[in-house]
Amino acid sequence: MKTVLASLFNILGILGTLLTLTALLIWIERRLLGFWQDRYGPNRVGPFGILQVVADVIKLFTKEDWIPPFADKGVFILAPTVVVITALLAFAVIPITPDIGIIDLNIGLLFFLAMSSLAVYSVVLGGWASNNKYSLMGSLRAAAQMLSYEVFMGLSLMGVVMLAGSFNLREIVAAQQGLWFCIPQFLGLVVFLIAGIAEAHRLPFDLPEAENELVAGFHTEYSGMKFGLFFVGEYLAILLISAMIVTLFFGGWRGPWLPPLVWFFIKLSFFAFFFILLRAALPRPRYDQLMAYGWKLMLPLTLLNLVVTGAVVLTIEGT
Repeated sequence: MKTVLASLFNILGILGTLLTLTALLIWIERRLLGFWQDRYGPNRVGPFGILQVVADVIKLFTKEDWIPPFADKGVFILAPTVVVITALLAFAVIPITPDIGIIDLNIGLLFFLAMSSLAVYSVVLGGWASNNKYSLMGSLRAAAQMLSYEVFMGLSLMGVVMLAGSFNLREIVAAQQGLWFCIPQFLGLVVFLIAGIAEAHRLPFDLPEAENELVAGFHTEYSGMKFGLFFVGEYLAILLISAMIVTLFFGGWRGPWLPPLVWFFIKLSFFAFFFILLRAALPRPRYDQLMAYGWKLMLPLTLLNLVVTGAVVLTIEGT
């Protein structure tokens, strides 16, 4: 009974923390963008504008919950929930500290890749069910972009698997006791980071919702809380990719002096802020440039990393 209660407390605690961080990240992004772009940002609702998120939620709840008359209503309503559910499920396998984490799967890394792959259905179904040409174009872009970068994301992590000898995320963190994998797997880290930005379709890779070309892409017809769910899913994706970078390349909770939980959140915050900085600093490429960049540069780099890592591991095991 105590074990069940402890597991339930663990799940509810992680879920509550994630949703709180998601809301906080919306405010942090606006404040940081204002700082980096030399403007005020939100500063009217509460001290330092911290209640701006509450005002936004009230606005979303009170907006008309409209569904286009020619839309596929069932799929239209279901699509925004898919991206939130898959992101939350992916967090289940991430070890936050030695004692905090929902489940310890021996195929945790494969589970994460599977959940990130399923998230594309949210965008595709949302665009298709809207019965709108801009939405359909946005969803087709998203499908091609996310499926292409899934290939590099998966392959970029195989070097980490070879070094750790496991798909278990706790064992991967344990294998970094002497040396974080960001050093021997620097190329894998760069490829995974870029693929993660594309998977979360954040700037500069937000072409599925490029507002100056496609109005708002796949969520053009969405409003109210269904529109809000797409954005909750996007911010959860930022936290998820940041947490995976910390776990796979930066030793997870490991660090001197401070408690493991503090170290994990310091590292997580650094990469979440880096995602926001990219939005403030980089322009959006053309769609053909994005796809060419992936297949002509990312794929060769990923294969090179795999070959070199495999050769080094075989050489070390043979001596």
